[in-house]
Amino acid sequence: MKYFIFRILILFIFIFGCTNPFAPKFDEDPGDQSSTITDLKTVEGVFQNFQYAYTFKDTLIYGEFIAPDFVFSFRDYENEIDVSWGREEEMRATYGLFQNTQRLDLIWNNIVFSNVDSVNANIVRGFNLTVTYNPTDIDRADGRVEISLRKNAVTGKWQITRWIDRSNF
Repeated sequence: MKYFIFRILILFIFIFGCTNPFAPKFDEDPGDQSSTITDLKTVEGVFQNFQYAYTFKDTLIYGEFIAPDFVFSFRDYENEIDVSWGREEEMRATYGLFQNTQRLDLIWNNIVFSNVDSVNANIVRGFNLTVTYNPTDIDRADGRVEISLRKNAVTGKWQITRWIDRSNF
């Protein structure tokens, strides 16, 4: 009987001895794909990658869906002027945002307006953005964006060509 218990104990140690109880197992079930990057073949895929890029502060992913002729515009209410810039400035500003924040939480809300054909799309959509610089310095922006997208005829990928920010920030 002692020999049998000893064998069971050795077998138990052999089977479970190399398993770290504190290490999570690899999840082989793809489950909800909303947190992964897409191939940008759909307009919704652009919004998904946008959210991913902000969450993980990834300028490489961000740059993939910003068109070479991109224009960003917003209203400077303090000076009562409209401000615009191109792709290069957008990438610099986004890099600075990503580098100088601890966390970015972007939530895309309802689509208010959508006009999509085979090569162009115009979307008006609500969003909530929480920018955490540090635990005691947090900004929140809520509003809408007017985004124009174009599908690249060669790659079939959508890119943002125009972004008008209508937030309260």
